[in-house]
Amino acid sequence: MNKTRLLLTSRRTPGAAGLIRSGGMFRQFWTLAWPRRYVLILGLAVTVVNRLALLARPGTTKFLIDDVMSAGKTHLLWPLIGVVVASLLVQAASTVLLKILLSIPAQQLVTDLSIEVQSHLGRLPVRFFDANKTGKLVSRVMSDVEDVQKLIGGGLVQFIGGAVTALAAIGVLIWFDPLMTLIVFAFLPPYWLISQKAFQRSRTTFKERSRLRAEVMGRLTESFNGIRIVKGFHAEQREAEIFRDGVLGLFENYKAALKANSSMTMFSTLIQGLVSIPVMILGAYQISSGKLSVGEFVSYTLFLSYVVAPMTQVVELGLDWSKAAASLDRVREVMEETPEDADPARTVTVDDMKGHVVFKNVSFEYEPGNPVLRDITLEASPGTVTALAGPSGAGKSTLVGLVAAFHQPLSGTIYVDGSDLSTLRLDSYRSQLGLVLQDNFVFDGTIRDNIRFGRPNASDAAIDHAARLAHVDEFALQWKSGYETTIGERGVKLSGGQRQRVAIARAILADPRILILDEATSSLDIETEAYIQEGLAALMRGRTTFVIAHRLSTIQQADQILFFERGEIVERGHHEELLARRGRYHDVYTRQLHAQANRFVNPGEKNSDETDYAESKNVVRR
Repeated sequence: MNKTRLLLTSRRTPGAAGLIRSGGMFRQFWTLAWPRRYVLILGLAVTVVNRLALLARPGTTKFLIDDVMSAGKTHLLWPLIGVVVASLLVQAASTVLLKILLSIPAQQLVTDLSIEVQSHLGRLPVRFFDANKTGKLVSRVMSDVEDVQKLIGGGLVQFIGGAVTALAAIGVLIWFDPLMTLIVFAFLPPYWLISQKAFQRSRTTFKERSRLRAEVMGRLTESFNGIRIVKGFHAEQREAEIFRDGVLGLFENYKAALKANSSMTMFSTLIQGLVSIPVMILGAYQISSGKLSVGEFVSYTLFLSYVVAPMTQVVELGLDWSKAAASLDRVREVMEETPEDADPARTVTVDDMKGHVVFKNVSFEYEPGNPVLRDITLEASPGTVTALAGPSGAGKSTLVGLVAAFHQPLSGTIYVDGSDLSTLRLDSYRSQLGLVLQDNFVFDGTIRDNIRFGRPNASDAAIDHAARLAHVDEFALQWKSGYETTIGERGVKLSGGQRQRVAIARAILADPRILILDEATSSLDIETEAYIQEGLAALMRGRTTFVIAHRLSTIQQADQILFFERGEIVERGHHEELLARRGRYHDVYTRQLHAQANRFVNPGEKNSDETDYAESKNVVRR
């Protein structure tokens, strides 16, 4: 299955939902671990067996020294060796079993969590993606989720194993000498407090590292996506400097984390050394007074090492957990964003939509205090074409974005077939919506897969028909692989006009009830545009169509033309009606005719719609 076809399908792993919840570190851990509780319980049992087997060796040391070496009971030597060998075999087998039991669930966690985060991101509103770089979001889905794996797996084995070993060793130490054990444990509370402070600081450091890493990945993604612009403006060195500054920031973060880690390791080593001093002093007095044998003292110090050694492991493990917790915080930030289809008001299903669209006093703004649309009222009946004209930034694309439910009005109401658009289920509504946007985005994959994106189950015959209407066949069939030709990331192997034709074929195949054409033919030459207009005319028949066009000659046959300026409809009517008014539409249309005539006389003369609009205020009136 090729990459684009993978994009056409959506799959959610059972039990993956709800993996991330707000709350403290341990609450989040149990939320993640709960679906795998039975495996983890079994792993815990195996860990207990593994660590108890580990304690067999220091336990036999007392008998080896006091009974075999000192008392000459050599007949006990082989039983002691048998116990040691048996403990080694149990340890080896349980270690392998632990890897199998916990490593696979840990990787399954990463898989489920990645699926969950990507699925959630896909359901977030367009404004979220407008505010976040693609590279940052990719980092959340892949890198941050991968860090969370440390919460379950090897880190869990170390933590539980160290705790089991330490608790068992503490019991033995108390049995050997309660007083000496009490003195030893007086060192632990300050160590624990300092460790907690260090882990909190580490969590902040790792969270900042995740942010910096996402920034670097985001900029690098943008740089590669825009490589032609980078090279065209000879900006390779500038991009290299930006990347260098980013990775140097990461390096400084790594240094700070390394210093914190080194400080904790040093403190841990110091504590271990200090603990040994009272043990040596008290041990010497106990042995000289006959209260403690040499074998018991040696065995005591070995068991003590199984209490102190996990302290170093806790430092290393705590830093790993701090990193995982920081990543989990960032993942949770995304998961706490409200999906656009989670609105409880969206309960109305539209199975047989007619496409009657009405705007009543609709206003919208991206930033507070900067309105983009002001008090828009319009009606688009089924089977009609509504053309939107006017300068760039006047609000045309924002209006069709509202029709597509990409945004919610600030005020006013949009009705579709008499129902408030804000109450319609997005899945049922958008399944009857067709889009050909200005950036004509296509995916890495084959031409055929890109055309069938809106209808994954469409037959090859239907795809071929849509391709012919959009004149995709004119260039696709010239290649050896035809419609199976892979077009590269963002359709890099196609020209702008070819990508636009693929996008138009995609909309034709979708067979929508509401069709949005945002500069759908802007990248086409006049001859190809004329051919495609025939296909679009057949597509628009019986559908509610919104057309955005700067070239006013392409919308003369529209049922109504709305001319926008500064977010308001300043003129509306048919083509002939608007020309007769000799207003803004007349000015721009006349200017474009004049510019087109000049291009036939001076083919090399440059022209732009924005120049047309700006100069039209004076040209006709003069």
